[in-house]
Amino acid sequence: MDWDYLRYVRALAIGGTLAKAGEILGVHQTTVLRRLDHMEEALAVRFFERSREGLKLTAAGEMAFYEAEKLAAEIENLERKLRQETTALEGKIRIATPDTLMTELLAPILASLLIKYPDIELEILTDNDVSNLSHREADLTLRPENKPQATWEGERIAAMQYAVYATPGYCRRNRGFDIDQRPEQLRWIIPDETFSLLATGRWYRRHLKHATSVIRCNSLQAMVALARSGAGVAVLPCYLGEDARELRRLSEPLEGESVDLWLHVNQDTQQMARVRLVMAFLVSRLRALEASLEFSTTY
Repeated sequence: MDWDYLRYVRALAIGGTLAKAGEILGVHQTTVLRRLDHMEEALAVRFFERSREGLKLTAAGEMAFYEAEKLAAEIENLERKLRQETTALEGKIRIATPDTLMTELLAPILASLLIKYPDIELEILTDNDVSNLSHREADLTLRPENKPQATWEGERIAAMQYAVYATPGYCRRNRGFDIDQRPEQLRWIIPDETFSLLATGRWYRRHLKHATSVIRCNSLQAMVALARSGAGVAVLPCYLGEDARELRRLSEPLEGESVDLWLHVNQDTQQMARVRLVMAFLVSRLRALEASLEFSTTY
């Protein structure tokens, strides 16, 4: 059955005449008559009793009109929901990111998001090991990576620079050290294998292959905490090291060792209005921090 039949049945039942039905449908009454004749012939069903006074629903017509009214109400309800979806931001958004990016970078941005869109519901998934952040489990994933999968949709935010940091106290206790020539004479706070490929792993392999005094961590937050406490020297993202008052930067940003920061969107939910709007909000706020992420001033 052609769904358009119900639209004509409804208009004829409400209008009561071919002329009024034509006005409702925006067509000429002869078009309405031809359509009525065609659908009654095609279905072998008479929807209306016709007379000089107008049209009167048959039993079959009453059934069709009842279903047409239900369909019209459902379509109107769908249209209302679609309008709300495009104008209002509400519902759940799942965001995945490493702990450090959440605590040091993303948390204040999300607070601003909730002030602007109080009906949004956030679910946060964090993991120190970025390889464990499942793209499929979240609507949006903020993570550092230089070679994202080609099938992933997303926005590159910035290239995060890394540099060497330590406390002034640690530097005083180890006077005369030379990071460029003899870095192994210092105690280094380094990441373990869970994220060494992302946290300047090549630099570690080139410069610290003879280092004997190391502290290995499976958390960037732990590395920052140890460095701030004066336990040793660490290669840290500049956005973290520069904001830590206890730390002193001992090098220029390490050349060729930056890591791109990406915000990925789940292909299954990226067409949802709230996902698109939240993604645009986060991209805008994160790119406003690009200068601190791509820190490059002299030390």
